[in-house]
Order: sequence, then C-alpha cells, then structure tokens
Amino acid sequence: MLTETYFVYIMTSRREGPLYVGVTGDLGKRVWEHREDILPGFTRRWGLKRLVYFEMFEDVHEAIGYEKRLKRWRRKWKIELIEKANPEWRDLFDEIALG
Repeated sequence: MLTETYFVYIMTSRREGPLYVGVTGDLGKRVWEHREDILPGFTRRWGLKRLVYFEMFEDVHEAIGYEKRLKRWRRKWKIELIEKANPEWRDLFDEIALG
C-alpha cells in the first residue's frame, strides 16, 4: 500500500513578516507556485516566497486538522514554532527541492 505524505507549511517574506499557513500533498510544487506567483491570493499580494516551516503527516485529515488549528493560533505562537525549528528563518525550499 502506498503511503501518501501531506504537509502543513508556513510561508513569509522576511523574519517576523506576514505569515501564511497552508496544507498540500506536494510541498515542492506548492511552494514553487507561491514563489512564481502562479496562484492569486494572500501570498502573491504580500510577496510571501520564503518557506520557513513545514511538518509532514501521513493522514490527510490529521494534516487538515493541524492546519486549521495552526491558523487559529496567535501570531506569537506561530513565530515561536518557526523559531524553534528554524531560528534563522532560512528559506527551506532548496532543502525540500533537492531532498
């Protein structure tokens, strides 16, 4: 049986800048779409092209549930989550694109 992987991710434009939380089954493609302004919406409007956080899930319902909870979190908590996993706010796109 094939195991699908789903991702909850956070995009920004800079350290402590605007944050976008999303969920996808293809993180590389989705981040590329954000970076290339393929999709209209919040990330294009605010120029959010830097992937600063992601988490993997094997269950789509768990991933969607986590995304919905994370969207309701206070901004401060999201920043703390990012800084715990990625203190330099590095763009993680190259790591996932090459990985």
